[in-house]
Amino acid sequence: MDTKQLIKRAKKGNKEALVKLIMAQEKEYYKLAYVYMKNKDDALDALEDMILVLYENIGKLRNEDKFYSWSKTILVNRCKKMLKDRSKVVLIDGLSSESYEGNLYRKEDQILLDKHMSKLSEKHQEVLKLRYFLDLEYNTISEMLKVPLGTVKSRISIGLNKLKESLGGEGYERS
Repeated sequence: MDTKQLIKRAKKGNKEALVKLIMAQEKEYYKLAYVYMKNKDDALDALEDMILVLYENIGKLRNEDKFYSWSKTILVNRCKKMLKDRSKVVLIDGLSSESYEGNLYRKEDQILLDKHMSKLSEKHQEVLKLRYFLDLEYNTISEMLKVPLGTVKSRISIGLNKLKESLGGEGYERS
């Protein structure tokens, strides 16, 4: 069954059709939520919230060709709301001794990248994560964030320049 038929069925209240639509891109949804939430449990919670919002609002979807960008926009909004509502508690996951040494450099790189990314504005961080962590196209980012394509390109360019400057310019190497 094609996507448009599933969307039509879902709009009529067919839960199975909605589940099939979501499962068709479950990995993309999960990766998107994970980029924002940074852990499995919170990403899954955001996905659950998105599914509820989709089920309650699918009747409002006007353009069936935009289902996936619409649903991903809802997921991004759910993630942002959860992050905003969440108290500012820093959780540190325990590491086994085996994984510690093997992941030490990757974790150091990730910490360094997070440190420098945090210096960027939220709008620049967001487009860089969507583009480079999730490998989304510029048009997709534009639709998801509801901003013009030129704005997306500008934010990415400015964000990359600021990140490069923060890391020490062209000649940056990890010490």
